[in-house]
Amino acid sequence: MRVAFVGKGGSGKTTMSALFARHVASQGAPVVAIDADINQHLALVLGADESPEPLGSRLTEIKEHLRGDNPRIPAAEAMVKTTPPGRGSRLLRFDDLAASPYAVSTAEGVRLMATGPFTEDDLGVACYHSKVGAVELLLNHLVDGPGEYVVVDMTAGADSFASGLFTRFDLTFLVAEPTRQGVSVYRQYREYAADYDVALAVVGNKVHAPSDVDFLREHVGDDLLTWMEHSAAVRAMEQGRRFALDDLEPGNADALAVLLKHLDGQVKDWPRFGRQTAEFHLRNARAWANDRTGLDLAEQIDPHFVYGP
Repeated sequence: MRVAFVGKGGSGKTTMSALFARHVASQGAPVVAIDADINQHLALVLGADESPEPLGSRLTEIKEHLRGDNPRIPAAEAMVKTTPPGRGSRLLRFDDLAASPYAVSTAEGVRLMATGPFTEDDLGVACYHSKVGAVELLLNHLVDGPGEYVVVDMTAGADSFASGLFTRFDLTFLVAEPTRQGVSVYRQYREYAADYDVALAVVGNKVHAPSDVDFLREHVGDDLLTWMEHSAAVRAMEQGRRFALDDLEPGNADALAVLLKHLDGQVKDWPRFGRQTAEFHLRNARAWANDRTGLDLAEQIDPHFVYGP
């Protein structure tokens, strides 16, 4: 299962991504966490001792590996962030992703990957989506199976709609504070995602009182799945003090279990995944990628390729 955490900047989506990944690992399941946010903080919250090799700086190598001997892709330079797999492409099993040289392990067994931050050479000349494109390519070529989890901390707000990356997941958790600003991002995200069959659930965060839950229910309705109460343990973690999952308040630990149960209840829809891969590739090809590469990238779509195991 692939799951994305989205939300307004400051809503706590990075913290929620890390807590959920740690919870999954504590249940004995394999999990890869990917930091795809422009503010690279997931390694810090996961307690990683080292930062992973930035995916954004290895984009050419990633493309070269994934294209394999697909005859529709003559060179890595012909690949863009939406390029779909086809016959001859190198598909990734979950173990391939977890064993990537671009990943590091945390003490709790989470494998961590990251797009990487802006560098001095990027400032003023590059778009962050060029780095996030590495994540989209990896997910396009990933064949994940039951009991395998990929957790992605996305860019804040509705910025992830700048490509088809928002359709690469089995479920999206939107982290919302009980404020007007928090629920406004929910409305925007729901509106954008409505036409693409994106499974969306809201996780309330920083809840202080029952009135906060009432506010969220009023504004997001049945999409409210669960919520995290204000946590002294989480605040200590964010301040750099020792933290273990056992330090979580019982209600917050239960909320993480609710998230995992809901994710496990999703149906893997490979046909939808394939349709949307082709759709967003064609959109990007027409909008900019054909001009950028000098090729007709519609020809990269293999009509006989079947997505899934």
